[in-house]
Amino acid sequence: MAFDEKLAERVRAGLAGYDRIEEKRLMGGQCWMWNGNLLCTVGKDHCLFRVGREAEAAALGMPGAGIMKMGARTMHGWVRVQAAHTKGPALKKWIALAAKFVGTLPAK
Repeated sequence: MAFDEKLAERVRAGLAGYDRIEEKRLMGGQCWMWNGNLLCTVGKDHCLFRVGREAEAAALGMPGAGIMKMGARTMHGWVRVQAAHTKGPALKKWIALAAKFVGTLPAK
């Protein structure tokens, strides 16, 4: 599966200022790891943000957000966000929400 390179560029710019970020191709998209833990990914027309189970319900109430599914399986703790809702300050909020959770995980 191809990913949206322009969307990936937006995410790269949004991650400026975060240290220990590693970018990888994974799961058919472009992914960013923070301290060795998956933070977010970019696909064809969306981003996935790892927000954790506790923040999932609130995140799903934000514009453009939906549940993440792999086949019939719901991936709790992750939120799929339409690309149109990942611009400017909205992207910064999504990254910060994901970083809040991923920052609690032990570094790998």
